[in-house]
Amino acid sequence: MVELGFYLSALAVLIWGITLLLPWQPWRSREVLQPEDFDEDYDLSDITVVIPARDEAGVIAETLASLKQQGRGLKVIVVDDESSDGTADIARASGLAGLKVIESAPLPAGWTGKLWAQEQGLSHVETGLTLLLDADIALRPGMIKGLKQKYLAGDVQFISLMAVLRFDSFWEKVLMPAFIYFFKMIYPFALANEPSSKMAAAAGGCILVETEALRKIGGMASIRDAVIDDCTLAKTIKNSGYNTWIGLTHGVISQRPYGNLAEIWQMVARTAYTQLNYSLLLLLACTFLMLLLYWWPLLALFYFSGEALVLNLFSLFLMMLMVWPTLRFYSFNPLWALLMPAVACLYLMMTWTSAIRYWRGERSRWKGRSYLTE
Repeated sequence: MVELGFYLSALAVLIWGITLLLPWQPWRSREVLQPEDFDEDYDLSDITVVIPARDEAGVIAETLASLKQQGRGLKVIVVDDESSDGTADIARASGLAGLKVIESAPLPAGWTGKLWAQEQGLSHVETGLTLLLDADIALRPGMIKGLKQKYLAGDVQFISLMAVLRFDSFWEKVLMPAFIYFFKMIYPFALANEPSSKMAAAAGGCILVETEALRKIGGMASIRDAVIDDCTLAKTIKNSGYNTWIGLTHGVISQRPYGNLAEIWQMVARTAYTQLNYSLLLLLACTFLMLLLYWWPLLALFYFSGEALVLNLFSLFLMMLMVWPTLRFYSFNPLWALLMPAVACLYLMMTWTSAIRYWRGERSRWKGRSYLTE
């Protein structure tokens, strides 16, 4: 037993060490795009914002208000996806210049709601660039200017920014930084941004893309039933010969509150098993790795001494070292990293919840809709 424990501790250190030294360094926060200085005369007439909105009365006004501080000539299309809370009326009352509100047709079979709403919005886009924006996303002044200048400065046709999530409630503070950290570990930004790499990733809340690229892939119809629509869109765009880029920012703000653990649990469980391609083998491998990397070093501190103790302490040090750049980017005290074993355990249980739902016949659920397995 002692010998097995030593080998497990050594394996954990080895995996942490390899992760630390990977050339693409997924744990770092290097890929960043911030807002530019706000200029009310900056020309945005070549951009149309498409916003799918389903029961977003609590946030749509702030989202549209943030678009008033971006530049001139911006066009905005809000697609009201059968809302029951007056979302469309609030949007129309915003006073935003260049705004068009569209009532969505009923959801066809084989489509997810968000993608169907976006598809209808895209049919009205006549500009060279499209900004796909979630209804709960507010932009800091000058953010669209920053996105456009990034587009103009480099050979990239698809730019996505990870929104700053809310960190107000206790559970948001505990779990949301790790949500971004785990996303970066699954989809290393440096790899996703490399044209020669097959890796592609996106954060669906804020995506600036060439309209022609969307037309070339057949619009949202090409990914109509995707549960993880953002990464699927990025991969489809990249496979069509375009370059994609994803990064962090402080200029894209999520207004969606997750006041308790249950709400975060539902959000993660919606897509967690999809991330593993609905594979039981990958689920078991993920379970083993999460327990080995996050729980074994902590538990083993109480049962082993000598070299094994040193290995476990080193594993815990590497664990905290790699989450620290994410915590620092969002101005968290680095001591929050001490909670990572518990946080990892919660995310693992959310993933199992997602898998159990899938085995029961449900791929995903969101905004009162359930998408069933076939």
